[in-house]
Amino acid sequence: MGSESEHVVRDMPLDSMHVRVDYFHDATDEHLRLIGVDRALLPDRETWLALYAQDGARPIEQRQHHSVLWELDGEVVGFSSLHPITYGRDAFLHLHILDEGLRRKGFGAEFVRRSAARFFELFALERLYSEPSALNPAPNRTLQKAGFRYLFSHETTPGPLNVPQVVTRWALECPRTPNS
Repeated sequence: MGSESEHVVRDMPLDSMHVRVDYFHDATDEHLRLIGVDRALLPDRETWLALYAQDGARPIEQRQHHSVLWELDGEVVGFSSLHPITYGRDAFLHLHILDEGLRRKGFGAEFVRRSAARFFELFALERLYSEPSALNPAPNRTLQKAGFRYLFSHETTPGPLNVPQVVTRWALECPRTPNS
């Protein structure tokens, strides 16, 4: 995975949303613990896909979820998602590499930068936040390398799939051009 590799970030179509759902359902219990997810809280696959279809049918200003696929040399290697989203203001970014063998290879920061640019544009955001588990160093390093600024650490239950945990909150302000 050298510097010659082509990094592509593209909106995840509904017929590819299984990539996101399968990532969680097919993960090992050890990996789910590392990312602070409780398997018992995962919706079944069909229900989850239906929720994404319903959300995707809403006007962009009302959506609560959005995902992009990460492709490296034509292969899907991961994804980034937003949830929740406050259109025109802020959203929480999540980042995932699908294959354990591809994690910690150093290309995540480029995918996060490209994902952030897409999310800023699509949802007219002022800032992005991300709150990975404080006990999972890889996404914390990735966010820092991608230009996110560390804000603080705190204990919380980040989302409906999560267990209470200590997370680090990172922020990235939307880069504005002089004419915006």
